[in-house]
Amino acid sequence: MQHQIDDELSRLYPDEKIKAKKVIIRKGRENYLCLLNFEDECRNSSSGNGNNSAIILGLMARWIEYSRNGDLSGGDFPSWLSDLFGHKYSRGLSDRRGECIHSLCNHYSRCFIENNIRRAKRADLIIANHALVMTQASSGALDMSEHNNHFIFDEGHHVFDAADSAFSAHLSGQEGWEMRRWLRGVDSGNKSRAKGLKSRCQDLLGEDSGNANDTGHRALTDLLHAALFLPSEGWHDRIATGRPVGTTEEFLLAIGKLLYARENSKNNGNGHYSIESEAVDIPPEIIKLAKILIKNISDILQPLKKLQQCLKQRLDSDAKELDSQTRARIDLICRSLTYRCQLTMQAWQQMLKNLIKNTDNDFVDWLAIDRIDGRDVDIGLYRHWIDPTIPFIEQVAKPAHAIVITSATLTDGSGDIEKDWQAAETRTGAKYLNSPAIRAIVASPFDYAKQTKVFIINDVAKNELKLLGAAYRELMLAAGGGALGLFTAISRLRVIHKNIKIPLENAGIPLYCQHVDGLNLPSLIDIFRAEVNSCLLGTDAVRDGVDVPGESLRMIIFDRVPWPRPTILHKARRQVFGKKTYDDMLCRLKLKQAFGRLIRRNDDKGVFIMLDAMLPSRLLGAFPEGVEIKRLGLAEAITKSKEFLSR
Repeated sequence: MQHQIDDELSRLYPDEKIKAKKVIIRKGRENYLCLLNFEDECRNSSSGNGNNSAIILGLMARWIEYSRNGDLSGGDFPSWLSDLFGHKYSRGLSDRRGECIHSLCNHYSRCFIENNIRRAKRADLIIANHALVMTQASSGALDMSEHNNHFIFDEGHHVFDAADSAFSAHLSGQEGWEMRRWLRGVDSGNKSRAKGLKSRCQDLLGEDSGNANDTGHRALTDLLHAALFLPSEGWHDRIATGRPVGTTEEFLLAIGKLLYARENSKNNGNGHYSIESEAVDIPPEIIKLAKILIKNISDILQPLKKLQQCLKQRLDSDAKELDSQTRARIDLICRSLTYRCQLTMQAWQQMLKNLIKNTDNDFVDWLAIDRIDGRDVDIGLYRHWIDPTIPFIEQVAKPAHAIVITSATLTDGSGDIEKDWQAAETRTGAKYLNSPAIRAIVASPFDYAKQTKVFIINDVAKNELKLLGAAYRELMLAAGGGALGLFTAISRLRVIHKNIKIPLENAGIPLYCQHVDGLNLPSLIDIFRAEVNSCLLGTDAVRDGVDVPGESLRMIIFDRVPWPRPTILHKARRQVFGKKTYDDMLCRLKLKQAFGRLIRRNDDKGVFIMLDAMLPSRLLGAFPEGVEIKRLGLAEAITKSKEFLSR
């Protein structure tokens, strides 16, 4: 979407040189290639540690020379290179762990990331994604001065979920290890340049007199020592084998035992997916560990605040001596200590206190084990706002001079116009503004009644996967390809893919599949867009992210009604936002998003097919007014689809 908007702005700024000064695309640091990471890999390769990587790095060097901005997640970087080279030598070269040493880096002046930030300060228009804006707001890094105080949120239906992610807190093994790494660096070995806070800020404290009472250096030493309670490298294996080291790992192991005990009591331990449980009826041993962790966090916060004071004091006492780069580094370290460490630690502390005595009514806390394909990948205590638009409005909307939120699927399709607008204001947080938001509706440029059909199949059992696969196969054959199959569960997707792949390919229709093919999603979408008669199977990310105009997408097949999963977080929000009404709204939103993939320009045409006879009539408001909606059998749907698409 960012790059689509960038392309459209060429109409406003036809001169590329002027456009480069006026318009900038902004993403998080993890999206851009880090030249120091690239240098490290080249050094390892030339020293004989990675001879097989020399060719790959040579090709990456050519792309670096050619690239406009070093963006690894779009723009001029071919997404298929990640599949060809592997993650390590493509996206793995970005700055993902906060290890940047800023002005100390030899590549600082030509750094893609820093140049992007510097250009953004001078640009008139900044095209950023929701995640970056929310993350910067939650970390205090959002610039609300002068030209950056007007916001347009396109795809505004994503505001709720973006805020939900940015303003949440996770006290988990992975998050704890990342925090320890940020503070202490890598404890074992010297292969990584991630040497922690000491290497990044020790020289900023001035000369160490060697006096044990030297405040700044003592605070830094105490802070790093206090961080030893956090999980260290290898935490996952130690917890899996019951050999935790430190209070946090003991806490996580105890949570894991509790979750598996509760899961076994429900279904005999037959859980393949992530496990979660409400943070209630907590055993005494976990409460005891939680109290120790609260003290551990206090032991970090005290020297952290002293360190900040010492750094800020130097800005005052050495004002005449400090150059601009040093002042900028001190300011950056102080802000990082506040938003990367202090606020996170304080959130963890509050979560632990709430675990002992439940008093925070604005949040949902729960225990969970994250699993992928039946394998535990993380474990911890999680906290989300019940309504994440509250911090969004307070930290983004209210400080702004103006904010516009727009989307083709912003309002609900309940049939009651006022209720539909109320749903939009709930999902965007507009109801919390000091004055009412201005509402506006613009008619669609597309003739949906002429360009589309909606068929609801009433004679296919949605849970009989063999029959469901047959329906997918025959519908895709009838369309001659150009079909997108959407699924509510990865397990269903994989079964259907296995059943229909060979018959489709025998008919000359290539079939691609998210979570099955060894390609990243952007690569799959690029291939699907280029091969007019191919088909693609996918889940939520495909439903919301596909932009395939023309004949390459002429049919969408949905396996069943996309009801929201009954997670602990969803159940809590359901109670606040209207129970059944809330479920219906979320379901209509998913249907709207799926249908919206079908028509991308005036000459497009296509068929939307739901293979679930249980789609209730109250959800049909998800489809544009005037579109023909029919409930019919599979055979009739195949015939009518073929007739409509062949006109």
